[in-house]
Amino acid sequence: MSKATDFSERRAQLNDIVMKYAGLNTKRFLNLDTQIYKDGALPEKTKEMLGLVASLVLRCDDCISYHLLNCQQQGVTSEELEEILAVGLIVGGSITIPHLRRALELWDELPPASSHPR
Repeated sequence: MSKATDFSERRAQLNDIVMKYAGLNTKRFLNLDTQIYKDGALPEKTKEMLGLVASLVLRCDDCISYHLLNCQQQGVTSEELEEILAVGLIVGGSITIPHLRRALELWDELPPASSHPR
């Protein structure tokens, strides 16, 4: 099983458990999280790139994987990804390097976006 598939399946399983116990406040927060990344003044692709940078700086591997997979679905190229991660690296410093490594390991196994060759 690929890292991307494993991550996505495990995340779905855990989300099911969260929703089993979720009260109104948790449901509202999760809905806001979903809504904030939709197209608005900024397109969804840009918001996912911002989410990836923030996740790298905060050193959240689950968040990095989530936004990385969404960036790939939005057509982010390898060249764009390198610049996205460079912004996170400069803001977050050398402590983000292990997370950058894992992000690139996951990216390396993903197929390139059909309209954006690597």
